[in-house]
Amino acid sequence: MTTAPSRLARHLIPTSGPTRLLAAANLVFTLGSGMYLTAGVLYFTEAAHLPAGHVGLGLVIAGLVSLGLGIAVGHLADRRGARGVYAWALLVQASATAGFVFAHDFWPFVAAVSVATGAKAAGVAARSPLIRRHGGERPQQFRAYLRAVTNVGVSIGALFAGWAVQVGTAAAYNVMVWATAALTAASASFLVFLPPTAVSTTARPRWIALRDRPYLLLTALDGIMAIQFKVLTVAIPLWLVTDTAAPRWLISATMLTGTLMVIALQVRASRNVTSLPAGAAAYRRAGFAFLTACCLVSLTTGIPGWAAATILIAAVVVHTIGELWHAAAGFEVSFALAPEHATGQYLGVFGLGAGLAEAFGPGLLIWLCVEWGRPGWYIAGAMFAVTGAAVPPAVRYAQRRHDPELHQVTSAGTGASAACSRT
Repeated sequence: MTTAPSRLARHLIPTSGPTRLLAAANLVFTLGSGMYLTAGVLYFTEAAHLPAGHVGLGLVIAGLVSLGLGIAVGHLADRRGARGVYAWALLVQASATAGFVFAHDFWPFVAAVSVATGAKAAGVAARSPLIRRHGGERPQQFRAYLRAVTNVGVSIGALFAGWAVQVGTAAAYNVMVWATAALTAASASFLVFLPPTAVSTTARPRWIALRDRPYLLLTALDGIMAIQFKVLTVAIPLWLVTDTAAPRWLISATMLTGTLMVIALQVRASRNVTSLPAGAAAYRRAGFAFLTACCLVSLTTGIPGWAAATILIAAVVVHTIGELWHAAAGFEVSFALAPEHATGQYLGVFGLGAGLAEAFGPGLLIWLCVEWGRPGWYIAGAMFAVTGAAVPPAVRYAQRRHDPELHQVTSAGTGASAACSRT
């Protein structure tokens, strides 16, 4: 008789060797990412003794520097082989992360964090052809699985970061940085066992993704929508502390709620998003979910703490449902409209939107939702809803404009790409 744990294991562990290797590499990498995301800023302010304003400025500079690297390295992965390029990106990121322990002045800090951030963006683009090559008939579904794994790794990494923050000494923070660098380097070791990726030798136009105006439009719309990722990590925590009577420990509860939902539901949320129209509809649903969540958050000021806490948890649940739809839609649209021979370049371009949201989203949400207050929440929610509603016509425009000869992928022998190309 099949036991529940064995059924769970089959659900959680990929069946093929390459997908298991990619999942293991992702898990090890995100253990380190979880530590950095949780306590990286604190490391620079508490251990490196850099002013908070300098840290914020340096992170913005790093984000801007990294924007173009995803496209260039993604193109390199398409031309030279994704496995090796991805491995090198991880090793460069590990080396730059280790350099944090020597970054006690502004410009060394900017240099180290720019290289690390740029290498991370490059790695994301270089990994995309590997996901398409080994992700089976539905690489979008495998990408959703990797997102669930990411949340597991980040959650565990955050626990170790909590130890460093609790101890609070420079030595503890340095151990965290060295561990992050070591885990990043270790994740590259799994790639050695992947079969080498095929390299296209056919002469094709260069930088075709940057000339694909429908794809660029969808990149911009996804970038605006990607600002929603900062609602749970920036806007709600600040709002909770400054404008509500809810207990401060609720910040951890909101983060845990969202993380557990992604771990449990991301793959399921992606199962029905199997075409470009379905992806467009998921964007639209996500926009209205974010609008609803923002309206709920706006109601939590001026009411008792228990009521504010209840509404905030409800808002986080609704927002995370929208996040699940948004992520599933992004996986479908970005892969389905990318030709197989230029997957890395196209996914590098698509990452531009998220990169801009990462750089400017926190400041925008702080200005709208925290400094402006309740009206700002309505404006932020309306921004998400309007953007989501704009995606379906943009997808139809992309389907009309894409060159069939450029994007046609035959079903025989292509597996993953056959399911992805629906133009």
